[in-house]
Amino acid sequence: MIIDIFKYIGRFVFIILIQILVINNIELDTYINPYIYIIFILTLPVTMKPWLVVSLAFFTGMVMDTFSSTPGLHMAAAGFIGYFRKFYLEFACSKEDFEKQITPSISKKGFAWFTLYTFLLTLLHHTVLFYLEIYSLSEFFRTFFRILASTSFSVLIIVVSQLLFYRKKEER
Repeated sequence: MIIDIFKYIGRFVFIILIQILVINNIELDTYINPYIYIIFILTLPVTMKPWLVVSLAFFTGMVMDTFSSTPGLHMAAAGFIGYFRKFYLEFACSKEDFEKQITPSISKKGFAWFTLYTFLLTLLHHTVLFYLEIYSLSEFFRTFFRILASTSFSVLIIVVSQLLFYRKKEER
């Protein structure tokens, strides 16, 4: 249990540092703003209490807001997917997944399942984030295109990182 806590703290710090120091400093396009920090929320165990997931999501968003000078935007978007994640997992996971206490990943659930899961939650995150950022519907289609482009690029980075860092463990 203690080892798991240190593992999640280490993962959190690593992901936030990559987001802040590397990804936020890459100028891709005005339409593409990848946010990979949400992988921390996406890969929490399926059996984690919903209140804890939402609390961790709010904290993750708060840390991002602190370093991004976006007061409350990341916290709202991350909290939203932290809340919605429970409903998606209840729909998309089997009883066995909850009994085995898996963490959603490509190695546990497969490429298609994880990509769809990541795409839907990233789309929700980016929709909340970008429409709160613009706080207007006057640029609805421009913002919508930005959401789609940023979601696609974020999902690509998250899936590639899963393929690189989460290898299948050999069954004995």
